[in-house]
Amino acid sequence: MTCAHRHNQALLDPYRAALYAGDADAVQAALHAVMAPDCTIHMCHPFGDLTGPTAFGQTVLSPLTEAFPDVERRDWIVIGGEDEQGNAWVGCGGHYVGTFVAPLLDIPPTGHLAHMRFHEFYRFEDDKIVEVQAIWDIPELMMQAGAWPMAPSLGREMFVPGPATADGTSRAPRDADQSAASQQLIIDMLTHMIRHPNQGGPEVMELPKFWHEKMNWYGPAGIGTGRGTAGFRNWHQIPFLAAMPDRGRHEDEITHHFFGDNAYCAVTGWPNMTQTITCDGWMGIAPSGQKVTLCSLDFWRVENGKIRENWVLVDLLDLYRKIGVDVLARMREFNKARVLGTVPFPVGAP
Repeated sequence: MTCAHRHNQALLDPYRAALYAGDADAVQAALHAVMAPDCTIHMCHPFGDLTGPTAFGQTVLSPLTEAFPDVERRDWIVIGGEDEQGNAWVGCGGHYVGTFVAPLLDIPPTGHLAHMRFHEFYRFEDDKIVEVQAIWDIPELMMQAGAWPMAPSLGREMFVPGPATADGTSRAPRDADQSAASQQLIIDMLTHMIRHPNQGGPEVMELPKFWHEKMNWYGPAGIGTGRGTAGFRNWHQIPFLAAMPDRGRHEDEITHHFFGDNAYCAVTGWPNMTQTITCDGWMGIAPSGQKVTLCSLDFWRVENGKIRENWVLVDLLDLYRKIGVDVLARMREFNKARVLGTVPFPVGAP
């Protein structure tokens, strides 16, 4: 018998397949078939909150397909599970790839193959999607267009790969015990993580207990990727905590939805972090003294009892918005001497 979570993943297959094929009519048909008419959709900035498949198609998917006429959706993680409240989720991670021939959110087209990572989480009830929480790595696309107007990343910017084990989309039978163990490992790791800095130095996090020595932390564009705990700490965590040392002290103001699926675990929440920008040092942001919320959608892969890979997307454009910085407006100023328009040859032309 197919478990409920594998069933929900299968319900999403026609929509994913239609986006891979680039069939606009099939995309709309599959979207309306699987999404409830009153579905609550939380998209990253600047798309914002929407309701239902029609609004999602017009506001989110149409601009994507206009900018990328040959767009392909390439998932490398598709997992399902139940959170602590009993909600059923399917989490997807991958890239939208295609020829970037027309502006997207005023990002200048390149005429070349481009990629934009996505983390998308779908909550199911009675065979329908009733909630979406999704982040697209829009800064990643800005960087490929030479149009990123903010501080350079400390980590390595790269085409983020899928799981090293190439099993992120497999339909292996779901092992409830393994799934629960993966989820608990992540919760235990995060419980230790928030002990620093308010309860002591880096040693209180006990990073070697949870993280593989060859782990990769795949951060969003604007932060970048780090290799090993040293890469994670130097290129993300140290400046992050230096700027916002009250991390983990406002847990009553946020939500988390953890779910495990065999060797994988995921978390979503809108928002799922609250902290105060009190010092300088993170992404060049000035210490405003402002308390902000952040949305971070994560996947982890566990190998031999330790975390080997962690994919992280943060809605950085929304964070900048909350401190009064309109990144898209700054990008338009930064690129005002560039002529926006469609690339003057058809996609796929010889």
